[in-house]
Amino acid sequence: MKRRQRLNQEKYPPSSLILLLSPDEWEGFIEDCCRINLGVGKKYQFVAKLGGAGDAGRDVEARYQSDLVKDEWDLYQGKRYQSAIGESILYPELAKVFHHIGLGTFPAPANYYVCAPKNTTPTLHDLIAKPTALKAKFLQAWTDGKMGIDTKNFPLDKNTMDALNAFEFSNIREYPVKDLIDLHAKNPVKHEALFGIEVPREEVLVAPAVPAVMEQIYLTELLKVYAEHSSVSVNMEAAFSSEAYGEHLQGCRAEFYSAEGLKRFRRDIYPEDFEKLLEAVYAGVKRVLSSPLHQNGMVRLDAVLNHASTLQISDNPLSRRLFPADLPGACHHLVNEEKMKWVK
Repeated sequence: MKRRQRLNQEKYPPSSLILLLSPDEWEGFIEDCCRINLGVGKKYQFVAKLGGAGDAGRDVEARYQSDLVKDEWDLYQGKRYQSAIGESILYPELAKVFHHIGLGTFPAPANYYVCAPKNTTPTLHDLIAKPTALKAKFLQAWTDGKMGIDTKNFPLDKNTMDALNAFEFSNIREYPVKDLIDLHAKNPVKHEALFGIEVPREEVLVAPAVPAVMEQIYLTELLKVYAEHSSVSVNMEAAFSSEAYGEHLQGCRAEFYSAEGLKRFRRDIYPEDFEKLLEAVYAGVKRVLSSPLHQNGMVRLDAVLNHASTLQISDNPLSRRLFPADLPGACHHLVNEEKMKWVK
């Protein structure tokens, strides 16, 4: 399932959309869930999707350390079915895994996670909660060649039995699909790309009482505007306390920080699109900015900011996340990047 449009989360929740995934996409979804916990200081140090021919029963391998070591990794088994999976689905996969542990293809995992869009049947769900009973029923099915187990390719030999008896069946766990979806949602980029569900933007950033270092350039340009307008040199302290310019300055800072919030939001969701937004705003205000009719920087500033507020930005993913102050704020960012000036 490839994301092509935004969807209403209430009408099309991920729990229903997930049934549209192909088996390969389902395994990719599980891999993305594991990668939430990947990195320095996190649970996993290595995650790989192996599902396919020759995977030896490992759809996703998630290691606690860089090396593949006994009891230092988790095996995620992804079974994409339209209905809940039961013993006849799980047992052949378990047999394959124990066979390969016995062969030495890979060491025993710490946990074996069963992941399915419709979870497990009530019978299998209850068995997983009773490890001793699960082991007994699984072993009996393997011995009898039932429940879909291929005893010809996966014989129950001594090495396999040793691997089976050494494994704690309490570490075979069901991973509820709701928990997987909640985990996947922690990666907003992947979650939106897969399900078409927009990640909400946080509230507008509030300008700090003391200007930050990153504000230096556009604030300096604003001081030039005030100095030109008043014919008197204006420093930052005077501008903040000025009856004529104090509220105007704070309004400009509020716009700057509104756009800064959008910039920080895009770093997580839409890399590079804030820069593209700035380019679009610059193209939209350039004619107004360069008009020879402006008598001074104050007139030019207000004309440009007012015009920016009317721009229709539709070809940028951030356009759906715009707050009213964002586009004027983008102008302050352009000044901060020295791409625009108010005073000629």
